[in-house]
Amino acid sequence: VVRFGKRGNLNPRCVGPFKVLERVRGVAYKLDLPEELSRVHNMFYVFNLKKCHANEPLAVPLDGLHLDDKLHFVEEPVEIVDREVKQLKRSQIPLVKV
Repeated sequence: VVRFGKRGNLNPRCVGPFKVLERVRGVAYKLDLPEELSRVHNMFYVFNLKKCHANEPLAVPLDGLHLDDKLHFVEEPVEIVDREVKQLKRSQIPLVKV
């Protein structure tokens, strides 16, 4: 499934693969989702799906997937690598590299 959760550079791009249960109206598919995704509707439009490749680097494993109440992907930083403060005219912008 492509574009799962909120869009952004650090958010997952793909989750899956999942088995297709049936084709609905020619433009949608019903998928067999695991128990962890029970709150997500199991019907997806064709343009939201992507063909599964064995070594897909963008796929997110389900055991590391955490969803909040609004079904958005929740990220937890592992380590802060670097910090700096950018000066923009009269304001300071703190930057953190995770």
